[in-house]
Amino acid sequence: MRKLSKLIISAMEVKGRECVVCCLAEEGQVMELRVEPLGKRSSLGNIYMGQVENLASNIQAAFVQIAPGERCYFPLSEAEHVIYASGRKGNSALRPGDEILVQVSRDAMKGKLPAVTSNLNFTGKYLVLTTGEKKFGLSNKLCKDDRSRLSKWLEEEAARPEKEYGLIVRTNAADASKDEIMRELAYLRSQYVKTVVNGRSRTCFSLLYETEPFYMEAVRDVYSRDLEEIVTDVPEIRDRIAAYLEEISPEETGKVRFYDDGLLPLYKLYRIETALEEIQREKIWLNSGGFLVIQQTEAFVSIDVNSGKFTGRKKAEETYRKINLEAAREIARQLRLRNLSGIILIDFINMENPDHQDELFHVLQKLLRKDPVKGKAVDITPLHILEMTRKKVRRPVIEDLRELE
Repeated sequence: MRKLSKLIISAMEVKGRECVVCCLAEEGQVMELRVEPLGKRSSLGNIYMGQVENLASNIQAAFVQIAPGERCYFPLSEAEHVIYASGRKGNSALRPGDEILVQVSRDAMKGKLPAVTSNLNFTGKYLVLTTGEKKFGLSNKLCKDDRSRLSKWLEEEAARPEKEYGLIVRTNAADASKDEIMRELAYLRSQYVKTVVNGRSRTCFSLLYETEPFYMEAVRDVYSRDLEEIVTDVPEIRDRIAAYLEEISPEETGKVRFYDDGLLPLYKLYRIETALEEIQREKIWLNSGGFLVIQQTEAFVSIDVNSGKFTGRKKAEETYRKINLEAAREIARQLRLRNLSGIILIDFINMENPDHQDELFHVLQKLLRKDPVKGKAVDITPLHILEMTRKKVRRPVIEDLRELE
């Protein structure tokens, strides 16, 4: 049975500062949450005319400035896809002083510089246009019939020999009409021309492409088939979302609902304050009486599963199996809620039965596939530690909250 979701966008005070908060709720439970102070915008996804500051061959990286003094990490493995500013002569290797188009691909986090890429992405609700790989691809989450239909619609575009970009079909495309797909394709192509073709003649450090506010990205990226409604109590945000949907996906405009209740604020109705408090706690209780301890170090995220107050009457092995399975579900949620990433080590309660260990591993894998951020369960070590990874894109929510203090 599919779980319907709601996208909640509200203005509220967090640690004494006015913020916009956006959360995704499933069956009344907050699954994802982002918070941003009013007037502040993340540079994630922005495209700049950057300048190569220096090369560090020992770490196979370059350092690129996107503004005076604002350094970013750039992997040299991407140098072959670099788009240079107009006037760059020859095909020699990347060198200090070169002006190149780069897109911010990862926020600065835990003292690390932000990362930039030469693989420029223009993301829509249904399609992604990319400059790095010139291939045509489809989301793995699309069923066979949808893949076949969408491939036929975009067959001509995919086969055009003169095109200088690749195209990826997103999961949301399954519910779109051909007109909607082609309309968005035309829009993304216009963004590409404006940014890449015309942008090459812009001056160094120019902002060539600015992403939408983070709540608009959430509207764009949420899986439409499971989305029940978009609720906000901010008139300007309601109008902006409605205008976007009217242009891109008119049949979804009915999902936008304006909340207006002077007695019960929207953020209290969906218990966003409680979710923010939860993110700041290391200890998370499970319904069974067990609990998790979540700690983030410089190198990795550590999660410990404990039996706690569990009072199951059956033998210990079955007790531990039930706690571990409940813990796996909550861990998958906490990773999304807190936006934890990188190397994650989970110390589940030891189970002697190898079938129970295999079951736990595969249950966690299945839960991770529902996460829009790519994650992978790698293995269970001889010490019964489950190793997994989750892609680093944005910094953890706790870092955003600390910055508000």
